[in-house]
This record gives sequence, structure tokens and C-alpha cells, in this order.
Amino acid sequence: MDLIEKVDSLISLMNENNLAEIEIEEDGTKIRLKKSETNPASASVHMSTALQVPLQEGTTKYFPAKKSDSFSEIVAPMVGTYYSSAPGAEPYVGVGDVVDEETVVCILEAMKIMNEVKAEAKGKVVEILVENGGAVEYGQALFTIELEGDS
Repeated sequence: MDLIEKVDSLISLMNENNLAEIEIEEDGTKIRLKKSETNPASASVHMSTALQVPLQEGTTKYFPAKKSDSFSEIVAPMVGTYYSSAPGAEPYVGVGDVVDEETVVCILEAMKIMNEVKAEAKGKVVEILVENGGAVEYGQALFTIELEGDS
């Protein structure tokens, strides 16, 4: 059974048994479904996958970003839709902006859940590699950062 079929069957199980939330972990993949409080007919999905890739300094918590002595990439921690800001707000960051490890640089929407992506590196944004509203793949580079101290 592929992941989409599994999620679909879990949603059916939730609806059939009037469950508000369910969480499973199998083969390093954790799936958590929770019905929206505003719309009980819909369920939100949180998924994470434990990867067997060693983390390096300046990476997201999911996998290593490409990095040199002067530059690092901020990469997508999941598949989703890239948004440069919250609706109606100014973009979180632009080219030339200085960021640190806790700076929110964008939002990735996955299954109607808005996920903030943090820079996780100190430096200056030198390139934005994705268009607002564009689909992104897991591990796709979103930004290039010139690391602090190298400018």
C-alpha cells in the first residue's frame, strides 16, 4: 500500500469510528491525522520520515543541504507549495536580507497545513530559487545563503 492509499484508509477509519485524531509510525514514517476543529469533516495530516542520512552543520533537520565554505542552501523539508509570506503580508525575506538560524524564510503548504521553514544558517540571502505559489519537491533548494563572515 502506498502512502496516499494509507492516508486515505486512515481517514476512512477515523470517519467510520468517529475519531478526532490518530497517529501511526511504521518503517520510519510517522503519520498523524487530526480533524480540524472548525470543520470536523476534514482532517489535517502531519507526516515525518526518519532518514538514514547524517546531519551536517547548517542543514535542515531532515537532510544535509549543499554547502561550501561561503554558501549554503535552504532546502525544502517536504513536498508542498511554496509561499514567500502569509496571505496579504510582505515576504518573509528578500535578496540581500540578513538571516539567522531562527529566521522564518517561507511557508510550505502540505495537505492544507502551513509549515514555517527556518533559515537554520546565519548569513545573507543571495538567491531565491522558487516562485511564490510554486510546487516544491522534498530536498529542493529554496534559497542560497552567503554565510556570515564571508562577505
